[in-house]
Amino acid sequence: QVQLVESGGGLVQAGGSLRLSCVASGTSFSIRTMGWYRQAPGKQRELVAHITSGGTTSYADSVKARFTISRDNAKDTVYLQMNSLKPEDTAVYYCNTASGLYRWGQGTQVTVSS
Repeated sequence: QVQLVESGGGLVQAGGSLRLSCVASGTSFSIRTMGWYRQAPGKQRELVAHITSGGTTSYADSVKARFTISRDNAKDTVYLQMNSLKPEDTAVYYCNTASGLYRWGQGTQVTVSS
């Protein structure tokens, strides 16, 4: 059974940085296009970044040039480096495949204060 475990969230001031991690166990991680999603209160979950098995990345316009997604296939882990954080980045962040294939993990809360 696939398990996704996100970590690294927290409370940070606007302009600050955080690095999120997601360990995906029980899956053929290295062949999957993996993504980071977020869900703010009262809003739908949205895909903010994804990375292919070959390392090609793509970002939502709202995070482009501020967030960087990366992966370590040897560790079955995908990362999200978030810089220049804004209050509107406040949300619960989740990882999954780019198609949302697996059962969602608990997510990690990111709160950005102004």
